[in-house]
Amino acid sequence: MEAEDGEEGFTISLRPLELTDADDVMGWATDARVARFCRWEPYASRDDAVAFIRDFAIPHSWCQAICVAGRPVGSISVEVGEGSSACRGEIGYVLAHQYWGKGIATAAVRMAVQQGFAAFPALRRIEGLVDSENFGSQRVLEKCGFIREGVLRKYMLLKGQVRDMVIFSILLEDIMHE
Repeated sequence: MEAEDGEEGFTISLRPLELTDADDVMGWATDARVARFCRWEPYASRDDAVAFIRDFAIPHSWCQAICVAGRPVGSISVEVGEGSSACRGEIGYVLAHQYWGKGIATAAVRMAVQQGFAAFPALRRIEGLVDSENFGSQRVLEKCGFIREGVLRKYMLLKGQVRDMVIFSILLEDIMHE
């Protein structure tokens, strides 16, 4: 577990999610503001949080809790392709609303990029797909050195609407020069 200080002095760390984190997950997963640009609807019960941790986070090859002072306030994952796609992965993250704008997501993405490239030897590129209206998340990726590659028009069906997505990427060689 690596720790980094956010812009406002928060100690941020990443660690695997555990079933005992279900109540903390409910702290962000029930919030419609947080779920707005996510593929999932706000959670309606603690069972939803347990299922997320049990069925997605624990078996995932790289999914971590974003922690502030050791307590989960979000999650972040790097999904790596298989076969000919093993050289690229997609980053995804979610953060409790009360922690937006404090540098926490930025610190978590920086750590995830470093750890993702270290964990997957074939990985050369990490992509971020962001809804065209999610300006905060776009800014996070830009601050972390991701390059905006363009707009994927009518790319994703999200909550009944076909949405434009902005694609960003960072390459292994980009972070090796830092």
